[in-house]
Amino acid sequence: MLFTTFFRIGLFTIGGGYAMIPLIEAEVVDRRQWICREDLLDLMAVAQSCPGVFAVNIAIFIGYKIRKTPGAIAAALGCVMPSFIIILAIALFFHQFQDNPWVARAFRGIRPCAVALIAAPTFKMARTARINRYNIWIPAASALAIWALGVSPIWVILAAGLSGFLYGKLLHDA
Repeated sequence: MLFTTFFRIGLFTIGGGYAMIPLIEAEVVDRRQWICREDLLDLMAVAQSCPGVFAVNIAIFIGYKIRKTPGAIAAALGCVMPSFIIILAIALFFHQFQDNPWVARAFRGIRPCAVALIAAPTFKMARTARINRYNIWIPAASALAIWALGVSPIWVILAAGLSGFLYGKLLHDA
């Protein structure tokens, strides 16, 4: 079940791991109810913080949460197999259609769609994480630090973790 679920998600996702989020949420949280929305948000935060491909990381974490090691393996394989098969097919036949104007136009049309597929879950995650007008500065400052100042995302993640820990200690001890 995990393999086929993540195979289907991987098969119909264009734009990478972040574009998979709405499909994963619809399938794993809404349809199958394997995990709750808050758990998915936590798993995404951990998957994003770990080295490797986000889509594979999230598949592994969800698979492990549901069926331990066999579930992690099944979900990971299901997630990567569609891409592997498609890339293999493209590699075999790309030279035959790489200069085709229809193909170039199709890819130009797919790009904005991929951006939308990434933007939509970002706003949904912000709602789930309770981002509001009082704390919007945190993700905005983080994004600006990474984008405009060239700060490594690792430092941003470490600073956020340390800040959250200290805030929790101050709040808990108060």
